[in-house]
Amino acid sequence: MPLYRDVISDLTVDLPRRDLRTMLRTVRTLFRLSGLPAYRATVLPLVPESARFDPGHDAVMMGYDFHLTADGPRLIEVNTNAGGGLLAALAHFPSLQDARRATGRLRRAFLEPFAAEMARFSGGALARPRRVVILDEEPETQFLYAEMQAFAELFQEWGTAAQVVDPVRLHADGGGVWLDGERIDLIYNRHCDFYLESAAMAGIRAAYLTGEVCLSPNPFVYGLLGDKRRMVLWSDVEILAQLGLSQTEQELLLQVVPRSRLLADLAANELWPQRKSLVFKPVDRYGSRGVLVGDKLTRGRFEALPADQTLVQDLVPPSLTPGGSHGEPMKTDLRLYAYRDQVLGLGARLYRGQVTNLRTPGGGFARVRVV
Repeated sequence: MPLYRDVISDLTVDLPRRDLRTMLRTVRTLFRLSGLPAYRATVLPLVPESARFDPGHDAVMMGYDFHLTADGPRLIEVNTNAGGGLLAALAHFPSLQDARRATGRLRRAFLEPFAAEMARFSGGALARPRRVVILDEEPETQFLYAEMQAFAELFQEWGTAAQVVDPVRLHADGGGVWLDGERIDLIYNRHCDFYLESAAMAGIRAAYLTGEVCLSPNPFVYGLLGDKRRMVLWSDVEILAQLGLSQTEQELLLQVVPRSRLLADLAANELWPQRKSLVFKPVDRYGSRGVLVGDKLTRGRFEALPADQTLVQDLVPPSLTPGGSHGEPMKTDLRLYAYRDQVLGLGARLYRGQVTNLRTPGGGFARVRVV
């Protein structure tokens, strides 16, 4: 398995053990919250039809992104199709030889969730998928295409046929999904049409809603945890008190989740003077795409923001990691990769500038050392 050294940093990020414990508790609390009846009753009326359908399984690769502060970690966002899990794991091995020794362990860690998804979807009839597609829009143009190919190699070594494809290559309808005449059991969904609303995803949506294909991650989990609007609920003391969490769990989320509100619910003339302490995020994009830090925001751009599609969040600057021979310190995001409430891995992304673009010299995915 290639190491993709161009996106792996040679630096090490120190993570205090107490902060890691808080991050782990946050992942497990949010997973528990996602299954509570009161929470689902609150969320499901807010999401499209595709996200109200419960397929009976979960999401193979969740990503929980944190910034570290002097007062502990803060949850920046949750992703249901988080990329980079393999690269984050490989960053912990200093040589190709070390990585090859660890391949078996990595295979088990990353493929077991796919087996669990297939078993849940099939009611135990299939212990693992026979044919998988790894799905994204024009995947060859995606920055993490090499990682998708690495996943396909892992599947093939596992005995499962796998290809990385664009949805246009699939024949899909309410009766199922096929690639080159072969029926697909499971789609590992890296596509960012999270609610399956585009024309390209219409056939997959039909197969998903009729229970003819295992789609993971899927709109149901995205609606419960990945949609940025859910952070409004997680940071509201009055709403949290009504969702069935313990007092300790409520206090944890109020501590870890920055105050988040929808722009449509705020008075723009009162918000503008506060902008330097805020960050503005489009609710329907992933990662840092379209994110605007308040102190860089012009009045005209502010007034053009779509109020019902913009999350306003208290700004939590990333921590800094010494740059070593690469110069000035680098901004640092930490991500826990998880399946259900089980953590699969821990990674850090180092960068300069506003976004984690994996193009900073000396940056990229870095080893994390718990101290």
